[in-house]
Amino acid sequence: MLLQERGPQSDDSLAAETDDFAANVFAGLSKPQKSLPSRFFYDARGSELFEEITRLPEYYLTRAEIAILRSHSAEIVSGVSEEGVIVEFGSGSSLKTEILLSHLRRLKTYVPIDVSQTALNEAKVRLAARFPLLGVCPILADFSKLQALPPDIAHRHKTGFFPGSTIGNFEPAEAVRLLRHFRTLLSPGGGLIIGVDLKKDPETLVHAYDDAAGVTAAFNLNLLERINRELSGAFDLSAFRHKAVYNAAEARVEMHLESTRVQEVSLYGHRFGFRAGETIHTENAYKFSIDEFRDLAREAGWMPQRVWTDADGLFSVHELASLD
Repeated sequence: MLLQERGPQSDDSLAAETDDFAANVFAGLSKPQKSLPSRFFYDARGSELFEEITRLPEYYLTRAEIAILRSHSAEIVSGVSEEGVIVEFGSGSSLKTEILLSHLRRLKTYVPIDVSQTALNEAKVRLAARFPLLGVCPILADFSKLQALPPDIAHRHKTGFFPGSTIGNFEPAEAVRLLRHFRTLLSPGGGLIIGVDLKKDPETLVHAYDDAAGVTAAFNLNLLERINRELSGAFDLSAFRHKAVYNAAEARVEMHLESTRVQEVSLYGHRFGFRAGETIHTENAYKFSIDEFRDLAREAGWMPQRVWTDADGLFSVHELASLD
């Protein structure tokens, strides 16, 4: 079986991505509450910084999820056919997937989907060396916009993997739409294994998104640097600071970039004014109880199955089955 691996992007494709980035930046900075979509964090530098974040002492999410996967991986993959396919949405380094693959030594196909060509290439080389029978077939794409999986796997049983509590970065209605989108991509009869961060004390939550070493701050500010680099922006990064707060009413951590002074920023000949203390809202990270997430999954047409948590109850991994 052969899957078409996406090669270098064409000039038209790159131009389209730049246009999409520019359109979202202009729209976001024109709102009364300025905002930028968090999906634009992940250029090459942003992806590198996020990998650093996952190793920080304050960022419990990765450690807790990995502990769950290591303790329960045999159970988690017990319903995965070795003739089937694992499809990972936002695969990054594929390190968590590697834990699951260690219990699926005869699995034929793994399809990582990510916006970073570098991450996909490095993961493919590493996994090919460890699992020589595994076909690693990367797709360079934004998983939320991917219209279909390659026809080679259309009629094979597919299990999606969506770790890291990325689902919490979407507004509830958007999260439902994304889960429905996954159902469509994984049909017929696909399953989904998904990481979900749990509600806990606000102090722990805020520290996870505002570390002492300043790596998350650099990750947030890199979004402005990307605008400068790719859209000829004129943001003075020293005039903005990273800010993380817990919004109890919405049960979410919010990340902002706060202007430290009155200023104007030029972008393509347009000027955006900022008051001192005004923010650009860059990310939400919604937190759930187990029952709240199971209800969300049902709304999207999934049937909740098993759920696993770490020993401290910080994080959860859910198994979902399609109602198709």
